[in-house]
Amino acid sequence: MKKIKINILAILAALLACGSFTSCTDYLDKAPESDISEDEAFKNFKNFQGFVEEMYFCLPNFTTCYWNNSFNWGEDEFTGINETYMMCDKVDKGDFWGWQAEHDGWGCGFLDINGFDPVAYCDLTKGTQVTLWQGAWYAIRKANLGLANLERLTEASREERDMIKGQLLFFRGFYHFMLMQYFGGLPYIDEVLGSSALSNPRLTYAECAERAAEDLRAAADLLPINWDSTQPGAYTKGKNDLRINKIMALGYLGKNLLWAGSPLMTNDPNLAAHGGTPRPSNALGYNEDFCKRAAEAFGELLTLVESGQTQYKLVAFKNYKSLFLTHQQGGLMPGSTEAIYRNPCSDWNRSNWGQTSDYCSKKINKSNICYHPTANYVNYYGMANGLPLDDPDSGFDPTHPWKGRDPRFYHDIRFDGCDLVPCGDEDAKPVRYAPLYTDGALRSPTEGSRSGYLNYKFILETFNQWDKMGGQDNYGANNHMLIPYMRLADVYLMYAEAACNAKGSASGKSDNCSLTAEDAINVIRDRAGVSPVNRKFTGSLDKFMSEVRRERAVELAFESHRFTDLRRWMLIDKYPYNIKTSQEFTRAGSTSGIDKDSSVGINKNDPTQNEVLGWSEKVVVERNLSSKHYWLPLKVKDVSMYPEFYQNPGW
Repeated sequence: MKKIKINILAILAALLACGSFTSCTDYLDKAPESDISEDEAFKNFKNFQGFVEEMYFCLPNFTTCYWNNSFNWGEDEFTGINETYMMCDKVDKGDFWGWQAEHDGWGCGFLDINGFDPVAYCDLTKGTQVTLWQGAWYAIRKANLGLANLERLTEASREERDMIKGQLLFFRGFYHFMLMQYFGGLPYIDEVLGSSALSNPRLTYAECAERAAEDLRAAADLLPINWDSTQPGAYTKGKNDLRINKIMALGYLGKNLLWAGSPLMTNDPNLAAHGGTPRPSNALGYNEDFCKRAAEAFGELLTLVESGQTQYKLVAFKNYKSLFLTHQQGGLMPGSTEAIYRNPCSDWNRSNWGQTSDYCSKKINKSNICYHPTANYVNYYGMANGLPLDDPDSGFDPTHPWKGRDPRFYHDIRFDGCDLVPCGDEDAKPVRYAPLYTDGALRSPTEGSRSGYLNYKFILETFNQWDKMGGQDNYGANNHMLIPYMRLADVYLMYAEAACNAKGSASGKSDNCSLTAEDAINVIRDRAGVSPVNRKFTGSLDKFMSEVRRERAVELAFESHRFTDLRRWMLIDKYPYNIKTSQEFTRAGSTSGIDKDSSVGINKNDPTQNEVLGWSEKVVVERNLSSKHYWLPLKVKDVSMYPEFYQNPGW
């Protein structure tokens, strides 16, 4: 009888549950690997689930893949001027080879790093070694191995068999999709590959998406909404929120279909390069059939949510920070009731020490890295009345640019005059009130902000060297920063995009959901206290989509979505999406003595009232990108394996 090397986790209750509450370290009752027979490995739910568990950990935690990690590669973020080793800087220069370990000396990327070790995947103490390129293929093979051995699951109820099969199908479809969104159509591997020479051809994006959709649809039909309500989930009741369920499967089914229906995938350059023809599309380049099916998947999900049949709901805006950060809660995983898919092994101590230190400035916190929002991206945050800044009726006043803005602007962005050091330490006076005006103390390109703004979406004002609640000064703060891969607000926005393009208007909807595309956008705006989409944007699909794109930019800002959105919309190489700007202005009040006291010339109690002069923008970075940058290049050693696995166009 064959032997199989497999991780059997003796205490199933601790494996995924530990990710929800504290760090994942002491979780094994015995040595992590045992040699056992195939029949023994797969015979019952507990053993088979031990096999399935490993696939959960083949997904990188992009938030903290290393101590510090770059994951916003659209026109949304600057890194420090000397941080040329970060992928953000490489993308600015058009160097998309930089995702590969062969071209990355820093070793912090979540797509690929040196030192990959698949055996370490189930060792949660080494969870940061997981990278997408290797991890996804590893998980796909495991999913196929599990599906090939389902008949060995002899000591199981129908419900247990369905939950095992549902997870396997989900992971096969999910990991293919995770790769496709960066590289385009790939071979869809649905069998355990042997030792013979590889010949699996790359499929078109549409063909690959159809195969993934089959797996994700089947998974959604097999999996429960909530594991806590099932007999198999009783083993881990109360600790099942990270386990793959029906809502996750529906979410990724819809996302996979919407991506397949997006302009890039409809006009896939790989098709032209290999003799194919574009698919039928509407005026904006979307394939209506894929969008209709995406809207139906999202509609099924949202109907379950809106009727109270799930454990998911939008968090109140007053608790918005809890989606991304927990503070002094013992390392509790962020996400609350809104996070749908999160990385299950978030090393909270790594985010406590590294990533949470990187959003202030080097003069505010003790960090070697700075991430700052670009001024052009901050401009997407419109007014509380729901209008974009450049609309003539918005009421935006360039002499008082901080007044009347979208409440998410005040949550996410720190601007000139904001109090950044609540403790009021005397030594902090030169930088306390955010001197972010032109030539201000926090406008140093090496130690401050290159744009005139700071990103506080994921951190608190107390994360500074004087209040000392950031990780480098206070481990006891237990700061845990984690950005979910998918959250409920994203689903509402994807539904809106799919529904309007399926039906050609803002009133478009799926047959299984009462919400129109416009309604779905307004659900998210209402949560934030922003007025609904103005009527001037609902009369045509083109105008409504401009607001859909802007709403995604604001609601999902800095959450690693923008790079893929710009590529699938075929906008990453188009003006103004190919530039990064700074905001230039001076304070209307006196700036004398500013090096000693940054409160000069501002309203310390209400910085939204501050007056500025000389309001203008300056282009800092212009990206020289082209259509070849719609996809990332595959590894040379991989495309050299056999002719059918060809390189992406232009690389």
